[in-house]
Amino acid sequence: MTGEAIITCRDGRSFSFLPAKTALLIIDMQRDFLDPQGMCGLEGEAYLQLRAIIPTVQASLEAARTAGLTVIHTREGYAADLSDLPASRHGGHVGRTGPLGRFLVRGEAGHDFIAELPPALGEAVIDKPGFGAFFRTGLEDSLKRAGITHLLFGGVTTQCCVLSSLREAVDRGFFCLLLDDCCAALEPAWHQATLDIIASEGNLFGWIATSAALRNALLQHGSHEPAR
Repeated sequence: MTGEAIITCRDGRSFSFLPAKTALLIIDMQRDFLDPQGMCGLEGEAYLQLRAIIPTVQASLEAARTAGLTVIHTREGYAADLSDLPASRHGGHVGRTGPLGRFLVRGEAGHDFIAELPPALGEAVIDKPGFGAFFRTGLEDSLKRAGITHLLFGGVTTQCCVLSSLREAVDRGFFCLLLDDCCAALEPAWHQATLDIIASEGNLFGWIATSAALRNALLQHGSHEPAR
C-alpha cells in the first residue's frame, strides 16, 4: 500500500501512519491472565474483565493482517529458577503452581497464548522477563531494522504491561496509539486512569482510538489504493 492511513482518535485528533511502517503489538494475551485455570482466575482476580476484549482484539488482528501491518505478540514469563524475576517481585504469585503449571514460567501451559489468539505463521513472539516489551528483549533493534516508526497497542493489562510497553516505546522515538477497547485492566478504574494519563498534556504519551476507528482507517486506505 502507498500513502498514509488516518485514524480518527477519541479526542477528534488524527493519527496518520504508513501501514508498511506500522506494527500492532498484542501484549500478553496469555492463559495465566485470561484462562479460569490460570494465575488470575485462581487468585480470585476479575479475569473475565480481561476476556471481554478478545473479540475486538481478534477483529483488529484480522484488519492489521489484511492491511499488511507487522504483527507482534508478547508474553510475560520467567526462567524456571526465577533468576530473571526482579528481586522486588519475589514472594508474589509468579512461580506458584496451578493446573496450567507454574504461574508465568516460560514453557508452562499457562505462559502460552489463549486459543482464541494464536500468532499466525511468521508473526514475531517476544518473550519478556518483565512488564515492558522492550526490557531485555531486542524488540527495539528488530523494529528499527524493519523500518517501523509507528506502534499500535492492545492487550493486558492496561495499566501494567501495556502502559509499560507504550512508555518504553515513546522514549525510543516511536509514535504510539492505544486501541482502548482492545485493552483491559482487572479494575475498570485503572483502565480509565491509564487512558487519562496517556492523553494528558496534549497526548504526551500517545494517542487513543477504538478498534473500529482502526478498521475504518485501513478500509478507507485500501479503497484509495491505486489500481495495479
